[in-house]
Amino acid sequence: MDGVIVSGVRATARIVAREDGRGATALPVLEGDGPLALRRTRGSGAEARVMLVGAMSGPLGGDAFAVETEVDSGARLRVGSAAATIALPGQVKGEAHYDVRLRVADHAELTWLPEQLISAKGSDLYVTTRVELGAAARLVLREEQVLGRVGEEPGRLASRLTVRVAGRVVLDQELACGPGAPSGWDGPAVLGGHRAVGQLVVVRPEFGVAPVAARVLGDGAALVPLAGPAVLVSAVAADALRLRRVLDEALAELG
Repeated sequence: MDGVIVSGVRATARIVAREDGRGATALPVLEGDGPLALRRTRGSGAEARVMLVGAMSGPLGGDAFAVETEVDSGARLRVGSAAATIALPGQVKGEAHYDVRLRVADHAELTWLPEQLISAKGSDLYVTTRVELGAAARLVLREEQVLGRVGEEPGRLASRLTVRVAGRVVLDQELACGPGAPSGWDGPAVLGGHRAVGQLVVVRPEFGVAPVAARVLGDGAALVPLAGPAVLVSAVAADALRLRRVLDEALAELG
């Protein structure tokens, strides 16, 4: 209708994890709205577990989603997602945004293992992941991006991952793929024709005392120590299944 301005969906999910005084982890805040629903699942020992459940398709063009997570001292939290996130074109022009903000206090632990993000043809998505860790915090974070569904060209996907430990930047990485991305994104220096790309960031205080050595992890993957108590595994693969296998093997090797 003429004169009507259509905007995308705005949605935020919030998780706060706190040690409950009895050796377990409580979730005093577990809030999701619109397409971002949160479900607590059965935990293990002191660890609480949360599943992010997409209640709607998206993000679509013009949407703005955010997930905010805080893990207080002494708490242990594992977060996953029920299914892959698919970036799709929408009726609203302009890019969609997916903003993930994670804060892990000293002597707290976060395991962040969502399913893949799939960039469908015609979509335009910008993802930011910002992690703030205490000096004695522990983190496992996995990101997996798949460019296009089967037999489909990808949409435009840009992402930035920033990790700080005790206020110090240990990782600030950006990647842009698909139509409109800088030339060379699919060349041998970046993806080399692969359609799945992923990162695994592991932060543990003991890595600051005994750094992990850099090494190649098979075809298309490498482990690199970062400044401070952190390591980065970067991998490319032909598809999501092979990418997951590489990252799982890397995590198992780190112990």
